[in-house]
Amino acid sequence: MTKPGARAPGLVNIALLLPFSTRMTADEHPDPAQQHSGWREWLGLAPRSAPATRDNPARPDHDLGRELTQREIWLPAKRRMLAQVADFLIDHDLDVLPFTLAIAYDCVTGASPKLAQRVLERTEKGLPITLKWLEEACAAQARDATAEAVAMLVGELEHSLSDLGRTMAGVRVATGTYSVALEGHVADLQGAAASTDVIARLTALTRHMLDHTRTVERELTSSEAHIATLQTRLDEARLQANQDHLTGLPNRRAFDEMYDREVREARLGGEALCVAFCDIDNFKRINDAHGHPAGDRVIRFVAEALGRIGDAKCHVARHGGEEFAVLLRGTSVSDAWARLDAAREAIAQKRLVNRTNDTPFGRITFSGGIADALAYRTKSAALKAADDALYAAKQSGRNRIVIAGQQGEPMRDVA
Repeated sequence: MTKPGARAPGLVNIALLLPFSTRMTADEHPDPAQQHSGWREWLGLAPRSAPATRDNPARPDHDLGRELTQREIWLPAKRRMLAQVADFLIDHDLDVLPFTLAIAYDCVTGASPKLAQRVLERTEKGLPITLKWLEEACAAQARDATAEAVAMLVGELEHSLSDLGRTMAGVRVATGTYSVALEGHVADLQGAAASTDVIARLTALTRHMLDHTRTVERELTSSEAHIATLQTRLDEARLQANQDHLTGLPNRRAFDEMYDREVREARLGGEALCVAFCDIDNFKRINDAHGHPAGDRVIRFVAEALGRIGDAKCHVARHGGEEFAVLLRGTSVSDAWARLDAAREAIAQKRLVNRTNDTPFGRITFSGGIADALAYRTKSAALKAADDALYAAKQSGRNRIVIAGQQGEPMRDVA
């Protein structure tokens, strides 16, 4: 843990890395050979010069004139970078995992300046940099990037709509101009006998009007195609913003939207609606024993098993971490329990093995809590009831599904 005011772990003061020969005052005039030697020593390509003594007089370096190879130039820099990555992991007491190595590399090399800034601010406050915090910080960064992309697409769409509005305005102006001109020629024709000159002018005006109308039509067609493309990209970005990147399931934001929609549909159709929370049992033990990447594979395995019970009226989402949320419309509480319990049993019967080291995961199970969403006055009350039922399942031994009681009745385990 870094004390406030101390140098943040993993971040290097570049000035301290420079050789002494490069940190001189304007009044100093070093010997060029000495300056060259200083750089070679800093790059790790030559031993530090020992001070001249009577027993060991200084000898000239006969190799100073040789051009440095690319390997001699970059190899010391690579070694320093790897040392900084290692210092980052050691200073923050992080396990050596692909995830943490990538984070350390991004922070040390500046590949992720926003994340490096967050790490710096947290260490300055004396707070630890934990694996869980890094996961949350990366997830928040991904959400920020998605929000920026959506905002950019919306801006482009608004710009295209503005162009379309200007084009339409131009059409109206042109139409008005042509109408005035045609009315003038009609007056000429009414006031005098039709002459060759009037007919020629009218023909030229009509031809010009047709050419301009075709140009406007092409511009409108192009604008419509561009707007359609932007709309497609906007839909894709919105889908990504509502999708969990690890499992491919809807995320918590999408679940909140689905909940409101399903409540409306259930009430309009006079259908039942159940909400459930499912949580992988002893997940921290899995992460501690097998590492974060293996834990991700377990989450994906459970997500796929739960996803198989989904259909047009059953929606499964990753609510966060190792927790999933399920909405079942048109299904009674007892039937919803049966569907979730079948998924629980199918998962519990599997015996998974960590293929990276052939170590068994042991028995993977989850606990769940179900509530009748329409039996509560508010959304928060229904979600709390399901969450309380999940807690009761955990407390009563895990690997089971518990149904929340209605109107104050005690919760019951149907198993």
